[in-house]
Amino acid sequence: MQAQQPTISRVLVIAAHPDDIEFGVAGTVAMWTDQGIHVTYCLVTDGAAGSNDPGVNYVELVERRREEQLEAARCVGVQDVRFLGYSDGTLVPSMELRRDLTRLIREIRPDRVVIMDPTVVLVQSEGFNYINHPDHRASGEAALYAIFPSAETRPIFPELLDEGLEPFHVNEVWLMLSNQDTNRWVDVTAAHDRKLSALLCHRSQLGEEVKEFVVLFDSEEGKKINVQFAEAFRVLTFYPPSAPVTDGAMS
Repeated sequence: MQAQQPTISRVLVIAAHPDDIEFGVAGTVAMWTDQGIHVTYCLVTDGAAGSNDPGVNYVELVERRREEQLEAARCVGVQDVRFLGYSDGTLVPSMELRRDLTRLIREIRPDRVVIMDPTVVLVQSEGFNYINHPDHRASGEAALYAIFPSAETRPIFPELLDEGLEPFHVNEVWLMLSNQDTNRWVDVTAAHDRKLSALLCHRSQLGEEVKEFVVLFDSEEGKKINVQFAEAFRVLTFYPPSAPVTDGAMS
């Protein structure tokens, strides 16, 4: 009998902007929360660059995007949402950001962390070309290096030890919105309506027209595993040799 991986009970999802999570992983998150897994969202930037209207009130826009994200999270069973408040559009993978994410990882102690793929620069496919937002890459890079080496290495950010936050080893890293080396697909057919509802909570950014794109994209991923809708990830696992073996809630 093949050994199974340890139980997953806590997941942390880190993204650059409000609505990034809904595009990349909301269907999968809904499946996880249905299994009783506790999911925390971390939004790195404040979303203030989400309008080109010269008359926009940026303070009001930040608050609106915050409320939209909270509503979207509730659609898929997430109650714990953290906002780091970095400036939207000019994010860099600074030591300050890495320390903030390291702090969060050590506090939550997640079995699995979902991040944006920092290696994606250009996306080219039939009928769809995209320059990846630099905030996506910056949040992904800072998160990746917060996971390792910072979260599990005692001498890095010793001030976190003074806060009572001991080192922690993350077993799984899931890269969302990746266009290369994807190796895990999650059947989100049962949760796809909730994913779309969550996405449409971002009313300041999106309208009903986004549904057509998401349905098409997720159905193309679904064909790869013979289901109606799927989300794809690049997954890396780092289980220690002594990890306990149990029948866990795994996708």
